[in-house]
Amino acid sequence: MTLSRRLLLSAGAGTLAACASAPPAPTDPELWHDLPLPGKARSRYQRVFKGGRWAFEANAERSASMWRQRVDVAPEAVGTVGFSWWVDRLMPRADVADSAREDAVARVIFGFDGDVQRLPARTRAMFELAQLLTGEEPPYATLMYVWDTRAPVGTLVTNPRSDRIRKWVLDSGPEQLGRWRDHRRDLRADFEQAFGEAPGRLRSVALMTDADNTGGTARAWYGPLQWG
Repeated sequence: MTLSRRLLLSAGAGTLAACASAPPAPTDPELWHDLPLPGKARSRYQRVFKGGRWAFEANAERSASMWRQRVDVAPEAVGTVGFSWWVDRLMPRADVADSAREDAVARVIFGFDGDVQRLPARTRAMFELAQLLTGEEPPYATLMYVWDTRAPVGTLVTNPRSDRIRKWVLDSGPEQLGRWRDHRRDLRADFEQAFGEAPGRLRSVALMTDADNTGGTARAWYGPLQWG
């Protein structure tokens, strides 16, 4: 079985032709799971048929949690990834560069392994605290793709709370609302530009729609991810 087939993040069987009614939902191997965040209400994720394709619908109400899948991709196999999202409405106050308003209507998140001992003592201490709170070690490096309210497309944002999280802005503002937005990225190249080093093993992928910091609501739909 090819890497693309094994790691297809299927919110269905892929892109389907638009039709009058949704076809039966394909079998889901239940690889996805909700990952709560300490002290946060959970966002809701469910599989639906949206705009001609199967998707995961995310609804956030003053909440933040991830919809995650564990993977195991060797560093040399980290390459091109395709994904899509659909957003109808933005959060006017959200800003991925401001810690007080750091919400995003749509995020696709990749977690990578690495040598944590190379990191500064302060960062290692933060990792230890995160592990204590969540019961698992955080990724060595996290690369996100986001739809932001105001930051220009192509902006690379370092998370205001941790420099081990970097975000690429792929859509911005209201111009592309109300339709599928398909993106294809060289994950290796984006990681190297963001962190200044080659990626380690890819250990997780996640979707996240959050509205906890701005205290509002948000909704997005995510199509399947495709590798290669």
